[in-house]
Amino acid sequence: MVRRDPGGLRVVRRHARVGRRRPAGPSVCSDQGRPGLVQGADPGARRAGARRAPDSFKGQTLVLGGQVLAARRMKDGTRIEVLQLPLNDSQQPTLDLMKSQGRFVAVQRDFLDPATIPQGTFLTITGELTGSMTLPLDETDYTYPVIDIKSFRTWIPSQDSTMSRIRPYPYYSPFWHPYWGPYGRFPYYW
Repeated sequence: MVRRDPGGLRVVRRHARVGRRRPAGPSVCSDQGRPGLVQGADPGARRAGARRAPDSFKGQTLVLGGQVLAARRMKDGTRIEVLQLPLNDSQQPTLDLMKSQGRFVAVQRDFLDPATIPQGTFLTITGELTGSMTLPLDETDYTYPVIDIKSFRTWIPSQDSTMSRIRPYPYYSPFWHPYWGPYGRFPYYW
């Protein structure tokens, strides 16, 4: 069964004939250190404070998500400018850009080719808040919180329709389409 979570990203669930299996999980393009994604991270209570005064929250581990605005290779690593978006229960960024609380810069110290995270890619980043930097944004200067990336994960937005695939009757026959029945693939003999 394929459904959409509130953030609009595709979630795929597989069912056995008798009973259910664990969810297969969301569609994932890349997984950089999934086990450490949320260990020791701030659950979100201080994220807004970290945005307003990043220097006072220096050294804390945060889990942030958003959409990549730009990625650039620098001498000391790759700098990723991200539009912050709220995360859902699966640590996926939502697709509603109006819920953004600003921008942040994530820095990957190891080599990361900027072509692997093009503009528009959705990310979930676990990292340590290391301070702030001021960069030009259109005709003004903008102060970005800087996150030193420990691990990150990219997400693929679903290309399927928004309708969930639910059977018309909850007590369906095992011969219901697309399963095979006594007359072949379809439940009729012709």
